[in-house]
Order: sequence, then C-alpha cells, then structure tokens
Amino acid sequence: MPFQQGSARTRQRTVLLVGIVVLLAALILAVVLASVLTHGKQEVSPQMMKWKDRGTTKNLQEVILGRCYSYVMARYPELGDKNCLKIWESLKYAFIYKNPCNITSEDYQPLMELASHPIPCNKSLFWSKTNDLAHRYTKSNQNFLTLEDTLLGYMADRVSWCGDPSAPGINYESCPKRSECESNPSSVFWKMASKMFAEAACGVVQVMLNGSIEAGAFRNSSIFGSIEIFNLNPDKVSAVHIWLMHDIGGPRSESCSGHSIKSLKSILEERNFKITCEDNYRPVQLLQCVHSPDHRDCRLCTNTR
Repeated sequence: MPFQQGSARTRQRTVLLVGIVVLLAALILAVVLASVLTHGKQEVSPQMMKWKDRGTTKNLQEVILGRCYSYVMARYPELGDKNCLKIWESLKYAFIYKNPCNITSEDYQPLMELASHPIPCNKSLFWSKTNDLAHRYTKSNQNFLTLEDTLLGYMADRVSWCGDPSAPGINYESCPKRSECESNPSSVFWKMASKMFAEAACGVVQVMLNGSIEAGAFRNSSIFGSIEIFNLNPDKVSAVHIWLMHDIGGPRSESCSGHSIKSLKSILEERNFKITCEDNYRPVQLLQCVHSPDHRDCRLCTNTR
C-alpha cells in the first residue's frame, strides 16, 4: 500500500508539472504571437496619397528657417523682430496631416500675419511669364521688389510642400498639381501672398510682361490677371507702368498696341488707374543683352545716312 500511495503521488506531481509546462508554453506562444502581430501593425501603415507633382522639399524646416533668418538678419535687418520659428510653425500647421486638396485661406492666415511687412512706395514690380528676367532685374536694381523679394516669397520660392492624413503627416514623395485640385497647399499660398502683395502696393507700380508669347502678353487667368490687378488700391496706387519685353532674337508677337495689352488697359482704366506702356524698357533690355551682346537687338545705335 505505501508503494501504491507513493506512485499515485508521483503521477500527480508529474501531471501537475506537465500542466505547468504546457501553461508556460502557451503563455510564451501568446506573448510571441502578440509581439509579431503588434510589430506587423506598426510596419503596415496607411499608404500616402499619390500625386503628379514633386513632393515636399527635403529638409523643409531647415530651408525655411535658413531663408527666414537670412532675410531678417542679413538682407533686411530692420525686420529683425520677426520670429522665424513661429513663422515656420505656422507654415507647418497650415498643411501637416491635412488632405492636400482641402487647404483653405484660413489655414494660412496666421502665417500671412506673422510674415507680412510694409512695401515701400514706387518699388512694387509685378510680372507674368517673365519670371527669370524680372528677378534678374530686381537683383541688379534694388529699387524694385517682386513678390519673391518679400519675406513670404523669398522663403517659399521654388520650394514645395504638402501634407497627408497618415503619419508622418508630410508627403515627401508627391504633391498635387493645380490640375488635380485647385485648393492645394501651393496654389492657396501663392494666391494669398499675391493678394497681400498687391494690397500693399502704393505709388507707381511696374508690370513686366512677355511680348514674345503668341497667345498674348496679358492673360486673365494668370495670377496677375485674376488676383493682383483686382487688389491694387486706386487710392494708394497713382499709376501703372507696363514694360512689354521681347526675347532677344525672339518673336515680337505683341506690342503695346496689341490686343491683350488693350484688354489690360481697359481693366485698369475701369479701375481709374493712369497707365503707360513701353516696348522693351531699355534698362531691362540691357540686362537681357548681357547674354547676347552682339545681337542686333542689343545695338545701342544704328548707322543712319
């Protein structure tokens, strides 16, 4: 009998030990499975939206902050009270984690207020289809400022950004073109900045247009034609000077008496602006001639008999 009782106790201990081992194995397996499943969920994140334009500029924060500090500390130290970090944060919060087709003017309003500054009278230069030429001119002649020469424009020039509802909230792969959706981060930003630039203009303003474009130098659909021209204040702006530039050696598709310039003059006259128009404003043309000094368009004088 004692032997049988000892055997029963041994069997009970064996069964108990096996049960404990099985239970521990089950717990370990459950922990391992949970870890694998959790890790898999972290790895599989929602897909970023795909668009047709380039994505957010790499190191966007550093680019914006660097340009802001350069502008307010080196170029225009009188603006040194601008808070570049707050300006960057207001830009970031305007688009991060947002659907890039649902951006509104309210998203950018804090940025516009933080980065705005006065524009001296008689210095505003508007442009359409003369991007490179207009900015070469303002770099050589600091008596004029384009939108891209203001703090807002300087920070954002040739930079791209857009958000996405999924982490990390910024899409570095692609951003929407205007043709994909009108209310994208870039379009809304430049429309607001252009409106503010036009509202700040005073005195005589200049407009540089391209007379070598077959479709016409002035287009109602351009930023200048649809936004800036209608936000110039007749009570602040005394006159509008149009500089109609032709490419050196290029076609002369339109002059100051051309059809699209007549349309522009009509709009300006209706808004009670004084207007002048000059074909190939000489100071700008001389800048063009730096690259083609021997071209006949660049001769200072011609032989006459």
